[in-house]
Amino acid sequence: MKKDLAERTKMVEAMEYICRQINDEATFDVWLALGVADGDIEYGCFNPDDVNARAYAEDDFEFSELMATFLRRMCHAAQEGGLYCNGVVGESGLNVILGARY
Repeated sequence: MKKDLAERTKMVEAMEYICRQINDEATFDVWLALGVADGDIEYGCFNPDDVNARAYAEDDFEFSELMATFLRRMCHAAQEGGLYCNGVVGESGLNVILGARY
């Protein structure tokens, strides 16, 4: 399968944007250490031609690891503080993990 670097780059930018909304500093700090380093991608940048974001998308293994790190950060965010956006905090805690509301 041919790599679509534009699609991968958009995915990297989306993951970075969502991780910036994590409402728990320790969980977010791990993203900065293992995911996208602070300052590598301009906040809110959604440009498939961005060379900084593209660097995270080029290697299959590294891109896969980044997605896995993102998923782990989302699991931790669900447990520890949810997501925060524009004055609204998404629910967190055991109820989210177990799907108790559904």
